[in-house]
Amino acid sequence: MSEIGNDKPKGRVLIVAGSDSSGGAGVQADIKTVTALGGYAATAITALTVQNTLGVSGVIPVEPRAVRAQMEAVLSDIGADTIKTGMLGDKSLIEMLAEAFEERAAGTPRIVDPVMAATSGDLLLPSAAVDVVRRLMIPGAALVTPNAREAEILTGKAVDGINGQRRAAERVLDMGARAVLVKGGHVPGDPIVDVLATTDGERFFEGPRIETTSTHGTGCTLASGIAAGLARGLALGDAVALSRAYLIEAIRRAPGLGKGHGPVDHGWPSRDPEAFAAMFGKWRPA
Repeated sequence: MSEIGNDKPKGRVLIVAGSDSSGGAGVQADIKTVTALGGYAATAITALTVQNTLGVSGVIPVEPRAVRAQMEAVLSDIGADTIKTGMLGDKSLIEMLAEAFEERAAGTPRIVDPVMAATSGDLLLPSAAVDVVRRLMIPGAALVTPNAREAEILTGKAVDGINGQRRAAERVLDMGARAVLVKGGHVPGDPIVDVLATTDGERFFEGPRIETTSTHGTGCTLASGIAAGLARGLALGDAVALSRAYLIEAIRRAPGLGKGHGPVDHGWPSRDPEAFAAMFGKWRPA
């Protein structure tokens, strides 16, 4: 862990990702999620996106040196129990980040959300950067959280059902990840099945498909929720279960904002603390 002081988890999550002007995805979703689940969120912004629920109309990258400087400022003072990465940008930024992780946060678990496309379908990662993600971001990651489309891009395996998810997960493990969660939201059928694979085996998480257009930022939210759980001391399977339960409820309570893929309700625990307390009680940190 990267921190000042002892090794006891403190719930600190360093988020390295892009900003979403509409507030439903990116670092905005990450901060809301980590906070809702009892953690502390710090950030290193990689890009400014011009977007709303209808799509992305612009991406303004942050200079790689500035991203690294943000990371180092946080790690040298506040520290981090986990690092969650989202939208990373081009090849040069990913290479600098990989170097920074190795030099400044080698012992800190990394949750890698390989953000390659927005829910709207807009591409967020240049194709030239995909191989760099494979080589530099996946090896050593505590968890990689691709959706079906991202898993196909990363592995070259068709992901159109649970067997495809399992094959893709195996391939990501072969790349050097310690665990991978291949999400099933983009896979046809009901229920939705997320496949968690580690070197010790597989675990399947099932849930009903919710008919809704409020899915903006769901990938960011799930990965950040897992990062928050791990940062508070939960085991990986419990962190995944907690984050999925939080996200499913956030989708159900979505406020219906925007004309396209609307945001979920990240703040629902503050308005229904009893329901949230009952949920979190199943996954209390040791």
